[in-house]
Amino acid sequence: MPGAGTFREDFGASVVVALVALPLCVGVAVASGVPAELGIVTGVVGGLVTGWFRGSSLQVSGPAAGLTVLVYEAVRSYGLPALGVLVLAAGVVQLGMGVLRLGRWFRAISVAVVHGMLAGIGLVLIAGQLYALGGVEAPGHTLAKLAGVHELGARADWAAVALGAGTIAVMVAWRRMPARWRLVPGALVGAAAATAASALLRLPVERVRVTGVLEAVALPSSGDFEVLASAGALGTVAALALIASAETLFSAAAVDRMHDGPKTDYDRELVAQGFGNTVCGLLGALPMTAVIVRSAANVEAGARTRAARVLHGAWLLLFAVAFPQVLEVVPLAALAGVLLHAGWKLLPARAVYALWRTHRGEAVVLLATATAIVVTNLFEGVLVGLGLAVAKAAWETSHVHIEEVREGTGLYVRVVGNASFLRLPKLLDALDALPPGQPVRLDLSGLRHLDHACLTALEGWERERTPLPGREGVIWPG
Repeated sequence: MPGAGTFREDFGASVVVALVALPLCVGVAVASGVPAELGIVTGVVGGLVTGWFRGSSLQVSGPAAGLTVLVYEAVRSYGLPALGVLVLAAGVVQLGMGVLRLGRWFRAISVAVVHGMLAGIGLVLIAGQLYALGGVEAPGHTLAKLAGVHELGARADWAAVALGAGTIAVMVAWRRMPARWRLVPGALVGAAAATAASALLRLPVERVRVTGVLEAVALPSSGDFEVLASAGALGTVAALALIASAETLFSAAAVDRMHDGPKTDYDRELVAQGFGNTVCGLLGALPMTAVIVRSAANVEAGARTRAARVLHGAWLLLFAVAFPQVLEVVPLAALAGVLLHAGWKLLPARAVYALWRTHRGEAVVLLATATAIVVTNLFEGVLVGLGLAVAKAAWETSHVHIEEVREGTGLYVRVVGNASFLRLPKLLDALDALPPGQPVRLDLSGLRHLDHACLTALEGWERERTPLPGREGVIWPG
């Protein structure tokens, strides 16, 4: 926690982060199909609860756009009362992973899968928020949303579209303003501008509905826990825990590169996130994860210790208790604009371009993961990406190289690399292509790995070939 020399920096940074977090908390809640106050509650827990832990000193947690798709599907499938149970269970899973010191293993996840996951989330988020921007009820599935985009023009409320588009334009333009102006977040400026315009012009657009924090918070009842008997709900719990953990720990790695202070303890950070999500579940709120946008704003605003993120939670709590009615004047189209901008930033266009130039296999994994998420759902899409990444790694590590050298009246053939069943057709084709009837000495001592399938096939090949006179037919690995 801060000393006298760091409190000023942490205090100023906390105000900036709270201003960044506020529109995102509300926007993510609305996009997830839950009351706006629940997004703020999660932001408060991310500051006042998770913020005290020592896992990552400058990383800031709260509701994330990356979990919006999964939460929306969960609320639609199981109802809002079950959300707290699902988040609570996911928090317990995260606590277990942290205690078992599994945090470091998330660093082994393919970067292509992570980028693909973010791209898929971005596409799903954009598809949904286009309908929210136009004030049109969206179809249930992402493919149906994409198929119906061309019909939005005839059904959209163009006043709402103008407010949302104006919000995006302000956010984009705000990044070009002087640095001292950018201390106020662009999302907040854009939403405020849209709110002011709608009030001055008295536009009949839909606005955020506010019920009050105490009314929105609902502790899970004993009957709500029955949802965990469903295999689908358990899959949602696993997806929430794994995706929130992965996003948190990848964000931590990025934040660590932005400052010179203490680096993240991944296992402690996983425990912190698990404890925070457990509290969020008990309050019936949204799940949390560390968010790179808020974390980067925290570092850039000069935060020195974890006090900045704790104080940002206090500011959000103050707003939720003292000024919740302010949200009632915010047009939903403005929040849709904020989330459309967030979804666009999740699309890793530069990463795809760079990978396509250097590692096309990784680019294919990225694009396949994103496509699978759009076609199926977030959990199944990530599983497809992980499966492709493992298959690609297995294929690339199973290279074998075959060298042929003539020795007298016969051939000396040396095989090096990794001989697995994936490369067995190539290996047998090369050996079968050797001139028939000629003596052969096959040297396998350069193989780093020889699996059972290749061993069996090579033993059969050895019985059929004639060795060089006076020499062993096959030199097996030691």
